[in-house]
Amino acid sequence: MLLLILPDPRFHTPMYFLLSQLSLMDMMLVSTIVPQMAADYLTGLKPISPAGCGLQIFVSLTLGGGESFLLAAKSYDRYVAICHPLCYPILMNQKLCLHMTTGSWLLGKVDGLMQAGSILRFPYCHYQELNQLYEATYLKHLACSDTRIFLFFMYACCIIMLLISLSLISASYSPVLVAVLHMGSTATHKKSFATCYSHLDVVGLFYGAMIFIYMLSKSYSSVAHEEVVSPFYTIFIHVLNPFYTV
Repeated sequence: MLLLILPDPRFHTPMYFLLSQLSLMDMMLVSTIVPQMAADYLTGLKPISPAGCGLQIFVSLTLGGGESFLLAAKSYDRYVAICHPLCYPILMNQKLCLHMTTGSWLLGKVDGLMQAGSILRFPYCHYQELNQLYEATYLKHLACSDTRIFLFFMYACCIIMLLISLSLISASYSPVLVAVLHMGSTATHKKSFATCYSHLDVVGLFYGAMIFIYMLSKSYSSVAHEEVVSPFYTIFIHVLNPFYTV
């Protein structure tokens, strides 16, 4: 998708630019996790250095947080395209599109630095095998000190970030739904929904898994459920994204 979008001037529009950034984040996130996981299974050697562990946590959290805000930016793009089509070149200009994309990367980086830097400062007692390391919170099992306060603030931060992104997406798609329902012809309905439903599929899969991890699973303390859901939203959703967004 990147090779199709970047060289072709016809695709140099806000919608395709945001799509190229989403593709880049998906590719980087999967490349951060899958090669290490595959090497562990093939060689049978599963240790990871503190530096490698910290880098993996930082990159994965940065890309995951950045993608959540980028999905909100894409929803605003669809809102402008459907509700204000005549003003689209003005409201979704190149400068605003670049600012939204840069903001998504920066907010994701801040999230990654805060969480990775905080959790790696804990004293760790000994080496121990973990079932997975998609989530930075799994390192709490190795810490010698009390991590409850840190985990509370970390989950609160993640929940606030999710709620902000979901609120922006809801605020964008609510008027879109109203505008589409007031359109006259069935063909127009189908065309308008066709530009949005694939993005909503991605949003539903991504945020559904994130909400389960950070909001629901903590109520039940189900580590087994987390082990199933974590690779789903860190690997499988990003593999499926190109099929939903083209």
